[in-house]
Amino acid sequence: MADVFTKKKRSEIMSRIRAKNTGIEKIIFSHLRKRRIYFQMHYDRVAGKPDIALPSKRKAVFINGDFWHGYRFRTWMHRIPKKYWRKKIQSNIDRDRNNYRGLRRKGWKVLVVWGHQIFRDSDGASATVASFLKK
Repeated sequence: MADVFTKKKRSEIMSRIRAKNTGIEKIIFSHLRKRRIYFQMHYDRVAGKPDIALPSKRKAVFINGDFWHGYRFRTWMHRIPKKYWRKKIQSNIDRDRNNYRGLRRKGWKVLVVWGHQIFRDSDGASATVASFLKK
């Protein structure tokens, strides 16, 4: 399947995708602030740079976009036209798995929240994150 956009347009679209302060992250950050839960954003002192961290309690929350982090990747990978993208997403999945495993080995508790969970029920997703951080 050929790309419906020109190379220039695809490049423009892809350049607008950000790694930090994404829409789903902002939703969770906002809910946590309303609940007066203090946290560190994009904590870069541990592997994987968790989106939300409580270093004193050794807790890390990763807020993952479904596409880039490969939610149910096996079911839709055949629809991606280029080998490059299949390899890229699979390497993201492998990297994430290694980061979570490494943090757990160091005594951290890790929670992963997916973008579709936040869009479907932002209050429920933020409540899950809040209860994880408070425990």
